[in-house]
Amino acid sequence: MIAIHTKYLSPTNSRGARIKAYTSDGRSVTIGYPYALSGVAVHHLAVVKFIQDHLKFIESNSSMCYGDSADGRGFSFCFDYSKV
Repeated sequence: MIAIHTKYLSPTNSRGARIKAYTSDGRSVTIGYPYALSGVAVHHLAVVKFIQDHLKFIESNSSMCYGDSADGRGFSFCFDYSKV
């Protein structure tokens, strides 16, 4: 099973707010914060970009499940076909 985690990255003096999607094996994608969206939709957009860049074998993300992250800064996404 692959779990894709997301987290909010605060703006700095040189970069705006961002969302990072990453896995435990070190793969990641960071996108600029899409202010047109809100809530989980912001994090989902980062996950879609991660899937496009790193998981080419996945045709659709319609079967994804998600929940809050342990640190409260993002979400964790996984595919429902990887249930125990």
